[in-house]
Amino acid sequence: MADTQEKARQREITEMERKVEKALDKIRPALQMDGGDVELVEVVGKSAKVRLMGMCAGCPSAQMTLLYGVERVLREEVPELEQVIPVR
Repeated sequence: MADTQEKARQREITEMERKVEKALDKIRPALQMDGGDVELVEVVGKSAKVRLMGMCAGCPSAQMTLLYGVERVLREEVPELEQVIPVR
């Protein structure tokens, strides 16, 4: 029984990862135009860990980009997502 529950949890995470990646694909072109990008590091439960890369990683506006760009799009596209966690 525990094995079945674990498999169901893995499918749920995989589905969440697909949704998050699809949402990130919507914002990537804007980031790439400025020499940056965003990477999904992992999904843990209902949280997504993301990393800004390229020019975005060292940009003074990175927190604003993350909050008002990446997080906003993720929350709109993946409403079940509860938290977006930036990682370096």
